[in-house]
Amino acid sequence: MEIEFTKYHGLGNDFILIDNRADTQPIITSEQAVQLCDRHFGIGADGVIFALPGEEAGDYTMRIFNSDGSEPEMCGNGIRCFAQFIADLEGADAKSEYRIHTLAGVIIPKIEGEGKVKVDMGMPQLLAAQIPTTLADAEQKAIAVPLQVAGQSWEVTCVSMGNPHCITFVEDVAAIPLEAIGPQFEHHPAFPQRTNTEFIQVVRPDYLKMRVWERGAGVTLACGTGACAAVVAGVLTGKSDRKATVELPGGCLEIEWAQQDQRVYMTGPAERVFRGKVSQL
Repeated sequence: MEIEFTKYHGLGNDFILIDNRADTQPIITSEQAVQLCDRHFGIGADGVIFALPGEEAGDYTMRIFNSDGSEPEMCGNGIRCFAQFIADLEGADAKSEYRIHTLAGVIIPKIEGEGKVKVDMGMPQLLAAQIPTTLADAEQKAIAVPLQVAGQSWEVTCVSMGNPHCITFVEDVAAIPLEAIGPQFEHHPAFPQRTNTEFIQVVRPDYLKMRVWERGAGVTLACGTGACAAVVAGVLTGKSDRKATVELPGGCLEIEWAQQDQRVYMTGPAERVFRGKVSQL
């Protein structure tokens, strides 16, 4: 079977995009996606994204397999790449805005030009049952609560952007042994569906530095939903403005948790790297 693909990245968070519009299910398995994501024996990526026909009032449907074969509900950098992929497929008459159905609901990205995409990420979910986490009662919020990881007590705030996030504020993100403790956060029993984990250094209330351990992908250069969750957590704990730049290892995202409608807006780049075909799966 020969499959055409296009490689995109958002701040170094890279994806293999497949035009899957002729079928309602991904045309490759999660095991095959793992092979394609292998950086030594495959194409190399943090995940494989499929552009499927629209459903539930969406123009298109986005499905994702992480590099470990798991399927997340949403991906912030991924949906920017998805929007640019669709615009490239549609050509010169491409729409500037799309309604994309995801497992986290309908997300609306807008092509801004100059390689930037702005995404209406919707409202954050804050109740423990929504995340989900056992760090608070089901109908309560987990804000600045203690969590024991690697023999240390961390103060964490939990936010869902359609997928679970555990955010902790630290003095120096560069000093965090991410590869060692990231998996311990991800698989902590307090998170029954595992969790993404963001370590945040507040440079200024309007400027945050972030490193991330992504559920199902490990260390990545950027995480769009994580950057959104970080600003929400910053506002909830009084550490961040509602509008802030989030600096990740791969570059910066502009995040706003709007006061008026309580929705989170993310703006950042989506860049095509190359196109190709793979014939052995």
